[in-house]
Amino acid sequence: MADSDISGFSNTRFLSRLRGWVSRCWAYGCLIFMVFSAVTLYYFRVPLRLYDNLAAVVVFINTLTPKFYVALTGTSSVISGLILVFEWCYFKKYGTSFIEQVSVNHLRPLMGGTEPASSSVGFFPSIGENEPSRQPLSDCKVWRNPLNLFRGAEYNRYTWVTGREPLTYYDMNLSAQDHQTFFTCDTDSLRPSDSVMQKAWRERSPQARIKAAYQALNVYNDCATAYVLLAEEEAATISDAEIFFQQALKAGESAYRKSQQQQHLSSQHEAQHRRDTNVLIYTKRRLAMCARRLGRVREAVKIMRDLMKEFPILSMVNIHENLLEALLELQAYADVHAVLSKYDDISLPKSATICYTAALLKARAVSERFSPESASRRGLSTSEMNAVEAIHRAVEFNPHVPKYLLEMKSLVMPPEHILKRGDSEAVAYAFFHLQHWKRVEGALNLLQCTWEGTFRIIPYPLEKGHLFYPYPGCTENVDRELLPAFHDVSVYPKKELPFFIHFTAGLSSFTAMLALLTHQFPELMGAFAKTFLVTLLTPLSFVVEKIESIIPYNFWHQLTRL
Repeated sequence: MADSDISGFSNTRFLSRLRGWVSRCWAYGCLIFMVFSAVTLYYFRVPLRLYDNLAAVVVFINTLTPKFYVALTGTSSVISGLILVFEWCYFKKYGTSFIEQVSVNHLRPLMGGTEPASSSVGFFPSIGENEPSRQPLSDCKVWRNPLNLFRGAEYNRYTWVTGREPLTYYDMNLSAQDHQTFFTCDTDSLRPSDSVMQKAWRERSPQARIKAAYQALNVYNDCATAYVLLAEEEAATISDAEIFFQQALKAGESAYRKSQQQQHLSSQHEAQHRRDTNVLIYTKRRLAMCARRLGRVREAVKIMRDLMKEFPILSMVNIHENLLEALLELQAYADVHAVLSKYDDISLPKSATICYTAALLKARAVSERFSPESASRRGLSTSEMNAVEAIHRAVEFNPHVPKYLLEMKSLVMPPEHILKRGDSEAVAYAFFHLQHWKRVEGALNLLQCTWEGTFRIIPYPLEKGHLFYPYPGCTENVDRELLPAFHDVSVYPKKELPFFIHFTAGLSSFTAMLALLTHQFPELMGAFAKTFLVTLLTPLSFVVEKIESIIPYNFWHQLTRL
């Protein structure tokens, strides 16, 4: 077995060297073959009757009518059009040009290039060489927006003012699934109020959900989930929502203490306690967000910190992103750095909030003194280099954010769910954090001068990343489902038509135009073609005459006698 492995490895190395040698010698071989063919044809010009055959071809061409050229150009135009249609269909389906793909993958190695998918031969290939550029499934996972707005107090008011729906059906359907997961359990059918709420979360109509919530309160006045639903959907202002959430908190704490004592009795009691825990966490978090909206930022920070101490598992629901935004509002940058040092870890999932907040802190240290002119003269300092690298890291993670921060693109209401590294996450981040970037003097200027440099580091983002996995190709379709139809979804990398499609389209149009002109003006086009060919061949004729004047008359005769 070992001998066969070694012999196979030796054969592979030999074939690799042979292929490299053939690739290097290919160009020289083609040149030598062309010269040898020209000399051979000239030497055998008399036996092959080349002059007679050439004269016959000239006579044949001279006897052709303009209709033949019209048919020829028309046929080539039709063929070019068919190639264009095929290329366009292939590009729309696979995102690449068929001709370009064949040229790169099959013709370039023969012409002396390197194979795009080849890796170095050896027993221990380097990490990532032979691994497919496949994205982890979590990259296309939809996450609940940590900073999502209130439906009744914010989303509905936007609809009343503009007449536009900020939420898509897909987004609201995901929220309905979340509510059923968070606020229901298997034992709800044993309690009348919870049974009513179990049906309420499945209702599609907001009016039906609100009506069911009031029915649940009529059955049991301390139904916490009913108050949560009313706070989210019926409250027309943040103050009204806060009142409902305070009632939900009072009822939720009572249910939580009761189920905490009984959670060890059975699996049903454990499931009920898990549901009561979810209700309590959700209610406290939304109360903190109400306080943040109403300007009581320090109170919001205290609620979030207490919640994170009481339930350390909250990293899964990303409440630290709410805390970071509130601390930035207080301009407590030291506390922001402390939170980042805990959550900006290589083992934890990243987000636009984590990456761009880290970039903002490093940009804040140098942005006031940063000048592109002085930086180009003296070079970047260590702190400036760190800030630029942090911006490049953030842009690589989510390349859509800078256009919103630099106000190159208009914002819309953020969705209730986001796709990490997608346009939906960029909208959600910029909607709340744009003011924090504006508050730091010079930060947006530094971002504007440096963010596009990221794309030079990762020229092929779908195939290979720099600090993160390659950019997932599923973001565009998911973002179109999450964001409203009136929003222009950002696509990265921007798909451009390949060169061969442009070339085929131009060739098809040009030949069709020539066919039309030749059919309408045959004599004029014939004279134009003759003049064009004479002008094109004039430099070649001049070179041939100069060579004949320099070379002796009997040079070719003496060369054939060698």
